[in-house]
Amino acid sequence: MALKLFRKLFSSADERSTVGPLYAAIIAEARQPHWYLDGKVADTIDGRFDMINAVLALVLARMEELGEAAHLPSTLLAETFVNDMDGQLRELGIGDVVVGKHIGKMMAALGGRLGAYRDGFRPGGDPRAALLRNLFRGEDPGDPALDHVQSALETLAGRIARQSLTGLLAGRLGDA
Repeated sequence: MALKLFRKLFSSADERSTVGPLYAAIIAEARQPHWYLDGKVADTIDGRFDMINAVLALVLARMEELGEAAHLPSTLLAETFVNDMDGQLRELGIGDVVVGKHIGKMMAALGGRLGAYRDGFRPGGDPRAALLRNLFRGEDPGDPALDHVQSALETLAGRIARQSLTGLLAGRLGDA
């Protein structure tokens, strides 16, 4: 058990490379201009972080559904996210002493958003409340923008739900 935990805490870059195509697809999806133009997601560092979190949460929720086979890849995906965010913070000039605190907050945010989006986008859920609280940080962007983001994320969640683990790891978030 301890060996398994140790391995997860200190996985190698080679192991994380197995989720590289998936992580790249998540980032590419989160950077699509329609989120920021039609959906009025803030085109800021925080807004882009929140959009990455939204897409990542949908993927992680799907990986939960895929069971034990997806456990290690989902852990590696979260590690890849942490490593990427660590690098981004350092590029912004945030020093070593503070980076750990920021990463801790980011992981807490991801965990909270994973739960909110998992619940919000399941049948009978309230995606609007999850989006207003997590993606828009409590600021109402107006119905057209909220409708756009909700519809686009529901469509994306449906496409992700049809992907196998192999498809996800190949970076396929869509039906292709």
